[in-house]
Amino acid sequence: MTTRTQTTSLKQFRISNCLSHFATALLFLAGAQSFAQEGHTYTSEAIENGSRIYVRQCALCHGLGGGLIAGINLSGGRFRNAVTDDDLGRVISQGTAEGRMPPSNLSGADLDGVIAYIRVGFDPESGDVRIGNAANGRKLYEGKGECIDCHRIKGRGPRTAPDLSDIGLTRSPAALQRSLLDPTAALLPINRPVTLVTRDKETIVGRRLNEDTYTVQLIDSEERLRSLVKADLVSYEISDTATHQPTTLSNDEVADLIAYLLALKGEL
Repeated sequence: MTTRTQTTSLKQFRISNCLSHFATALLFLAGAQSFAQEGHTYTSEAIENGSRIYVRQCALCHGLGGGLIAGINLSGGRFRNAVTDDDLGRVISQGTAEGRMPPSNLSGADLDGVIAYIRVGFDPESGDVRIGNAANGRKLYEGKGECIDCHRIKGRGPRTAPDLSDIGLTRSPAALQRSLLDPTAALLPINRPVTLVTRDKETIVGRRLNEDTYTVQLIDSEERLRSLVKADLVSYEISDTATHQPTTLSNDEVADLIAYLLALKGEL
């Protein structure tokens, strides 16, 4: 009886231990897809320097877009063994993957440059990008920034503007900063506002979702999903100008809002 009890306890311990390691691994993998470090500024000088070094020393293996190695997307913030900037620096300096990625002998400034270039999503012309405090950014999103008036996160908010539930997986810090400071320049083609007039003289204003040769699908200003046949339209205009104006938030507030948006990974 004692032997059976000991065997059962040992099995339970092993299962519990495995589950614990599995949960830890999941947490690590989730964190390994974060973009940038809160409270940090990536300067344009460092980013430009990092872009030159990356092309010269890293692109051969990782590719110019950072996604040549399976399971890794440097420009998209997906890493195997790195979460923080210190982690990235350690991997670059010491190497990894049992020697398949050899250690580098970059100087401190050059190492910081490569990290900055990775963190801003391979955008050498992004200018200075600062990541603030995500908790403060959430308050700005729901309050002073008035983002919640148009955008939707995890089922909360209207559908008149793009859903931001997983924006941290799809946009870099530099792209988010550009969207806030110069929304028209950062406007993606699919998100351009549209104005349509039907043969029945109905004018429809909305946000395009999809389009092919014969039809166009959109969310109209009343949040209704519409699918229209182009042959039934009198006019179809696509604007190059964003519907929202550049933010009036301060630089510190923009940094905080960027940190919050980067934290949105689509998790429930």
